Amino acid sequence: MVVSKDKAPTAQETFMQMAQAAGLRGRLLVTVGMLLLVRLGIVIPVPGIDRGALQAALSDSGLGGLLSFLDILAGGGISAVGIFALGILPYINASIILQLLTAAIPALEDLQKNEGEAGRRKISQITRYVALGWALIQSAGIALFVRQFAENPSILFVVETALALTAGSMFVMWVGELITERGIGNGASLLIFVSIVSTLPRSLGNTIELAQSGDRSLVGGIIILMLVFLVMIVGIVFVQEGTRRIPIISARRQVGRRLYLERSSYLPLRLNQGGVMPIIFASAVMVVPASLSQFIPNQFLGQVVSYLSPGTWVYVVVYLVLILFFSYFYASLIVNPVDMSQNLKKMGASIPGIRPGKATSEYIERVLNRLTFLGAVFLGLVAIIPTAVEGATQVRTFQGLGATSLLILVGVAIDTAKQIQTYVISQRYEGMVKQ
Repeated sequence: MVVSKDKAPTAQETFMQMAQAAGLRGRLLVTVGMLLLVRLGIVIPVPGIDRGALQAALSDSGLGGLLSFLDILAGGGISAVGIFALGILPYINASIILQLLTAAIPALEDLQKNEGEAGRRKISQITRYVALGWALIQSAGIALFVRQFAENPSILFVVETALALTAGSMFVMWVGELITERGIGNGASLLIFVSIVSTLPRSLGNTIELAQSGDRSLVGGIIILMLVFLVMIVGIVFVQEGTRRIPIISARRQVGRRLYLERSSYLPLRLNQGGVMPIIFASAVMVVPASLSQFIPNQFLGQVVSYLSPGTWVYVVVYLVLILFFSYFYASLIVNPVDMSQNLKKMGASIPGIRPGKATSEYIERVLNRLTFLGAVFLGLVAIIPTAVEGATQVRTFQGLGATSLLILVGVAIDTAKQIQTYVISQRYEGMVKQ
């Protein structure tokens, strides 16, 4: 549905429809109710664990950066070991694994491309099974880790804790699918969005306390950090919405006695095809040496971890290279220039000045490579600048709330707002039909 700018729903109309339209109001109530239920499960702790000793161990761990980031995505459930501690993370990991396997296994690719809705349902079911297996592995790892802080560190405690965390993760996955089907927005994305937002009051409170300490240099650093975050949010909005429109002309067609003239359209290619995924993949690879060094004491691994510690120039260079690599990798999974060229040829459409077939696919690939490079450079800047500013200003109250969190917050907010506007426009046209 194409709506001109002057017919886009205003804020007043949107809020009126949210309050008056029964369908939209019901979806909003379902979404809010399910999100509150998940937040309640996150703050309910697994019994039998010494919380003080656990918090001290987490703060002293060499994986503090990763743990703080994962804890933000889980809404604080990992540090508190709540019954929903894993949250939606196993399902997200399973979705990433299935995306990678779909590009590598022809049977899964056939299910996704040629089997239609039935194939997508099968892939969704496979994703749930993979999420269950992943949740069992992560739950067992967490249970074994917190066993040393348990009041009764027996095998029964490990089994009960692992089963409780797995069941909680599966319930959260069901809630996410319920929000997607009967609520507003993408359920999994909204769960992560709420988890990140839930950590903001604590970070803002710590920042206010730091500002009230009376140190002028810290106050200036806080102002600079806030301005950087604001500029980054504006930049993320522009890049997330940025597209390269390749013009397309449809050939003339004659159906019976009617002659359909040429129609001009465009093929939109997003500037940032991978979204937040390249940063997540790069962060996961960067933390592998530190993870191995915790379990395998080795001098070589120790040197690698020291070189790859955040703040060193080696860390920055390797991180940027990994973001660039995963940006191209993820763009190749999402957009296939050969398939695009074949689809244009089947529809009788072509790009002006470009021959159909191989020349079209090569042209789309060149444009896509340039867009991916620009998007990767932007992601690298978003990933590095907030951390560099925090180190320069010595204001670390937002530690963990960095580039990935900002991208998720902005992306989910934009997608959810667009879906609400779509419902408002549909309600408007339903009212016109009734009249």
